[in-house]
Amino acid sequence: SDFQKQEERGELLQPLIFVLLVLCSVLLYFKVSLMDPGFVKAEEEAKAGKSEEQSMVIAQVPTHIKMRRCGYCMVKQPMRAKHCQLCQHCVRRYDHHCPWIENCVGENNHPLFIVYLSVQLIVLLWGGHVAWSGLYFEQSWDWLQHNIFLLMSFLLIVIFTIVVLLLLMSHLYLISCNTTTWEFMSHHRISYLRHSELENPFDQGVVLNFWKFFC
Repeated sequence: SDFQKQEERGELLQPLIFVLLVLCSVLLYFKVSLMDPGFVKAEEEAKAGKSEEQSMVIAQVPTHIKMRRCGYCMVKQPMRAKHCQLCQHCVRRYDHHCPWIENCVGENNHPLFIVYLSVQLIVLLWGGHVAWSGLYFEQSWDWLQHNIFLLMSFLLIVIFTIVVLLLLMSHLYLISCNTTTWEFMSHHRISYLRHSELENPFDQGVVLNFWKFFC
């Protein structure tokens, strides 16, 4: 049969990989959107000691800068945590609240969020290539009527690709500096950054920043 011949020629491998990537993208989306991004629990206040990162930074910060208690959920915020009014929780290593996944991006799901963006970008680039290969341009109204859906799909894919690419590149840049979107945008309002002796006390070099983020 034609199906068996296509299988023997290896023509089904690429569509299969594409479908698996799409499935992986959907699963990652639900995983990132449904998982705990790093909500600060009230019982965590009883835990003694500080993380290596916090200890390193506290040495660079004047002693009068104290860890604040959240005015919304009344928990004692760890360093780099922020209260999200949409989630009604303080989130450890808060980056931003993403409306696309309807969840915060924080300490727990930030690495997986980057993986999701990467897979999504590959799917969009592949889909854009397929859509472009199906287009053949003719200057006629009849051609436009028959190809309007494919043309609109291609333009939509291009827009989404640009958005995802810019988002992924901006996040990779911030990870290389060991800073978050919130810290980058609100540096002047965050006490432990504003009063620090260093411009970015969390930065330990690009390689170590990536290693600590993903590993």
